[in-house]
Amino acid sequence: MGPMQTKRQIQELLSAAGVSPNRKLGQHFLIDLNLMRLLVDSAQIGPGDVVLEIGTGTGSLTEALTQRAGHVVTVELDRTLAGIAESQLAEAKNVRIINTDVLSGKGTINPAVADAVTEAQARLHRTGPMQVRLLLVSNLPYDVASSVMINLVKGPVTADAMFVTVQKEVAERMTAGSGNRDYGTLSIFLQATGAVEMIRRLKPSVFWPPPGVDSALVRYIRDPNESRRIQDMDLFGAVIGLFIGHRRKMLRACIKEAPSELGGRDLWPKIFEQHAIDPTRRPEELSPQQYVDLANSCYKLIHDHAQ
Repeated sequence: MGPMQTKRQIQELLSAAGVSPNRKLGQHFLIDLNLMRLLVDSAQIGPGDVVLEIGTGTGSLTEALTQRAGHVVTVELDRTLAGIAESQLAEAKNVRIINTDVLSGKGTINPAVADAVTEAQARLHRTGPMQVRLLLVSNLPYDVASSVMINLVKGPVTADAMFVTVQKEVAERMTAGSGNRDYGTLSIFLQATGAVEMIRRLKPSVFWPPPGVDSALVRYIRDPNESRRIQDMDLFGAVIGLFIGHRRKMLRACIKEAPSELGGRDLWPKIFEQHAIDPTRRPEELSPQQYVDLANSCYKLIHDHAQ
């Protein structure tokens, strides 16, 4: 793997451009080169893979990714940083830098980013491998981390695996089991569709400027069989929202709010009964698999009803 940028090089690149890290945008550059190697190595990237990176920064990690991946799509909101990355990566032929916000107004993946990924996959597909994997490999900006990962589970653009550094709080939400106070929408989406594991806790000093909290390196591997069990991803998300939005209430209280597209309140006692779920339990006590069961039954009953 080629040279990655040290803290000093990143500082020089920024001062040459007349800027300093923008805390409002959560700019914390990964400066621990061993950790960067660990991130890239653990992702086991090959020439048949498209890598999506969110938060290009000055292109340090990006450069390491271009040396292994078939194609890299990297997204940077800050125009100055995107410009620095472009000049740093001028030699690389297999990278596309997109200067935009990764999320669109609706909180979904920006169509420009989705299109770039789909195009890169199609291009690699033509040159060889049967299946072109999509890997998210990123030092994820804090404020978009959760939405990006949920979107890449739901699709239409889906990641086969994610290797990310995130703040400790996000890592805890990714890995929390039911009944845990960090358990919620992110936990359920990731664990219902694959396996999540915290690989390493990270001290603030591996970033510049150091954030005020610890971080973690986390791995998610999608399980195609588990993912296929979910009959309708949007409906699955809506069912999670119906319950987890009121995590402290009993299940039977949550269904009073059930909208007609989730069958309304009258459908749900029947669904609980089908799965032997006690309606006096609380949403945070149900496992990811139970949420899949509930959503699938809801889907089936609504569709049978519509016949």
